[in-house]
Amino acid sequence: MSMRRFLDKVLCFVVALIFVLVPFAADARIFEALVVGVSDGDTVTVLTENKRQVKVRLYGIDCPESKQAFGTRAKQFTSRLVFKRWVNVNAVDKDSYGRTVGVITTRDGVVLNQELVANGLAWVYKAHCKGSVCKRWKRVEKSARMNRVGLWSDPNAVPPWEFRKAKRNRTKHW
Repeated sequence: MSMRRFLDKVLCFVVALIFVLVPFAADARIFEALVVGVSDGDTVTVLTENKRQVKVRLYGIDCPESKQAFGTRAKQFTSRLVFKRWVNVNAVDKDSYGRTVGVITTRDGVVLNQELVANGLAWVYKAHCKGSVCKRWKRVEKSARMNRVGLWSDPNAVPPWEFRKAKRNRTKHW
């Protein structure tokens, strides 16, 4: 095989690869979708423009569990802000459950993740929030704490990761 023919085959392969992968790469990072379900304050289900359902766990924050104080309020807040609305999802990662982890922004520019923190309905999840936006969200959380907004009105508020850990430990002893 001549060098020219070899390079032509490599070029064809690369072009074919680009046509196959580029649509998925563009779709994987930032995409527009309709929120069709709200599982809890920090997990929603969206329907993409190509009719694919995607479960999205909000990046960098953790809302109270449904059995915790403010868990129901966090879910209601998320529903009021995004349910049956078009949003942009900036996919950051996938979690161990296969959910997309991302930042959700409404069409008018409201960042759901930050609004939950600002309204005292979520903690900044320091173990997982490593992006540049996390510094701002930590300042927002500090302000909500100082003003005793939402869950911060309870001086003994238990972070959801500690609540889940305690629940796992209780079930192990049975």
